[in-house]
Amino acid sequence: SHRIYEDDAVVAFMDVMPQGVGHTLVVPKAPSRNILDADPATFGPLFAVVQKVAVAVKKAFNADGVTLMQFNEPASGQTVYHLHVHVIPRFDGVPLKPHSGQMEKPEVLAENAGKIRAALGN
Repeated sequence: SHRIYEDDAVVAFMDVMPQGVGHTLVVPKAPSRNILDADPATFGPLFAVVQKVAVAVKKAFNADGVTLMQFNEPASGQTVYHLHVHVIPRFDGVPLKPHSGQMEKPEVLAENAGKIRAALGN
């Protein structure tokens, strides 16, 4: 994985099928299917890291904004059954790419991960 952050409770890494440059996943280590069954104690550490990553991706890519997405059960679009939050830098007038299943080149993911790690200061 192209990891950009890790602590005792949370890990963040590049999405291998990004919907935009810098698309990052933030994942709690505590097991849960999604937000509906997660221990509420998970949310403090998880969203503290979501905020750090959001600030870092905005800085790393000079983005105009940041989209956060989180899906719960198939009807919502959930396809990975472990709680995670998508953090995607956004640019005025640029739509998200569809979730096509197309893998990004590893060298692009590595370069983007490096930019985010630099913005995080680690």
